[in-house]
Parts: sequence; C-alpha cells; structure tokens
Amino acid sequence: MTNLDVRPEPEVCALAPAHGPVAVLHPAREVPLGGVRGMQVRRTLPQRELPFVGAWCFLDEMGPQDVDMRVLPHPHTALQTVTWPLVGDILHRDSVGSEVVVRPGQLNLMTAGHGVSHSEFTLGDAAPLHGVQLWVALPDAVADAPPSFEQVAAPPVWEAPGVRATVFVGALDGAHSPARVHSPLLGADLVVDAGRDVVVPLQRGFEHAVLVLDGAAHVAGVPVEPGPLLFLGDGRDEVHVRASTPTRLLLLGGAPFEHDLVMWWNFVGRTHADIAAARDAWESPDAAERFGVVAGHGSDRIPAPALPNVRLQPRRRRPRPETA
Repeated sequence: MTNLDVRPEPEVCALAPAHGPVAVLHPAREVPLGGVRGMQVRRTLPQRELPFVGAWCFLDEMGPQDVDMRVLPHPHTALQTVTWPLVGDILHRDSVGSEVVVRPGQLNLMTAGHGVSHSEFTLGDAAPLHGVQLWVALPDAVADAPPSFEQVAAPPVWEAPGVRATVFVGALDGAHSPARVHSPLLGADLVVDAGRDVVVPLQRGFEHAVLVLDGAAHVAGVPVEPGPLLFLGDGRDEVHVRASTPTRLLLLGGAPFEHDLVMWWNFVGRTHADIAAARDAWESPDAAERFGVVAGHGSDRIPAPALPNVRLQPRRRRPRPETA
C-alpha cells in the first residue's frame, strides 16, 4: 500500500460518554490507491490529530467493492505491513522470496526493517474485495533490521456471550497471536451478535481505537457506523459495545509509541535524511541492493514521487482530550 495523500483532512468530533475518557471520532478520507486503477480506499490513520494508536501508524480500509487490485512492486522501510482480508484472496510477493495467497481469516505480516519491496494482486478480474491494510512503526532497536515475512493461518479466537474476536496481533484476555511484533500491540476482528450488549476487556496501559467494518454499534456510548475511526484514548479496562444489527469491528490497541517518526510515501524514518536516502535508493539503478527484487514482475514497479520542497518533520502527538 502507498501513503501519498496531501489533501486536507476532515474535522474530528469529540464525544463524551457518561464517564471515563472522551472518545474522539475521526472521519475517514477517500484516497486513490497508488499503482491501482479504479480503486479507492478509506484512510483513517495517520491524521494530524491522531498520528498513531500505539505503534499503529497507518490504516486503510479496502472495499467492499469488486476490483482488480494490482499493486506493483514498491518499497518500505522501518515498519511492518499487516494485511487482514475480510473478503477476497490476495497474492503477496516480496523481495525476501515469499509468494503466498492470504485469505480471509489469515494474517500476512511483513517486516521491512532496513528495506523490502513487495507486490499485491487480487486473484481474478474485478473480484470481490474487502479488507484492511495497516502499518506498525518499528521501534529504534529494530527499525534498521533485516526484512522478514510470516503468515499466520489460524489466529486465536477469544469468545464471550454474544461476541467473538479473532486476535491477529498481540493478546486479548488470554488469546495470544503468534505473530511477531516489536512493541506491545493489539489487533482484533470482533463480531457482535444483533441485539447484544457486550463488554470487551482492554489493557489499561494501552490506547485503543475501533473501526466499524459492517453493521452499526454504540461503542463506549458513541454511535458508530462504517467509515470513521473512534479513538478511545487510554486508561480503560474495558469497552462496552451494543449492536442493534450483526456488527463487525476492528479493535486496535497499543502502548503509546514514544519514538520520533517521519512518514512519507511508503517510508518510515526518524529524520528527513532517512526518507531522502530511502527514496534515492529506490530510484537508483542499484535499488536491489537495499530493497531486493520481487520475482514475477520484470522491470515493472511503482516509481517514487518527488520529495516535497519542505523539510519533513516528525509526527508528534497532540494533547489528548480531558476525561469527561
């Protein structure tokens, strides 16, 4: 996935539940996906007011739509890509040598480290597709490590009356994903039965956010439908979800990410110089030295755009809303 988007972001809306931290609703923005013809995604991370949720620093929702997704080879640095399809199969190839199909209920986790490149194609012409693509920022100790890839075919499931959660990253109330991440995180796909009011346990030291993927629900007392991201803040031991219809939600969480972070296009770095060096390496004749080669595409790839005529600055946290 690509991260080129310079349009203004919609305003956020802070909503106070009956008690506890204020929940902040961040509307999605429609973004054309670089390298893909006729495909739009809804992006809710990053935003100026919300650059991270824990180490989660990027969130695109793809579909639901019938689409021929053809993302040619492109590079990444200092992050992990998390691909979680809900409908449709995606062929992943990367410069580590992986060539795998990820299907609904399976997780693809690629660690860029110093540099990696990959491609993503849906199987079949104009095939049904719905899913999410996320990035996890790597902490300093592993930001420049060698690249790697893993697929988790059967993530663990946490269940309670009226709710079922597939935990693809991190842990939820004893259900631990085997996916290897490098900071405390949670990524879970929740299904809540119609007419149920459920309580999902949370880790108090994490900040959390919820994206409704299908249906509608009241989350922490706030009505939420597909599209916007509801940021729950930190300091919660649980979250109440009331669903009038069968509802599917993405629950993200993580310990606050304290490292400086510069994001531009497909790159994460610590400074403007990191980003410029990565771009130069991708555009050089010796790009394979840093980013490897993705088999099966010949010389086809996505070129890097020009750097902006300003010095890229780290994304920094804004002050959180006060407790209601």
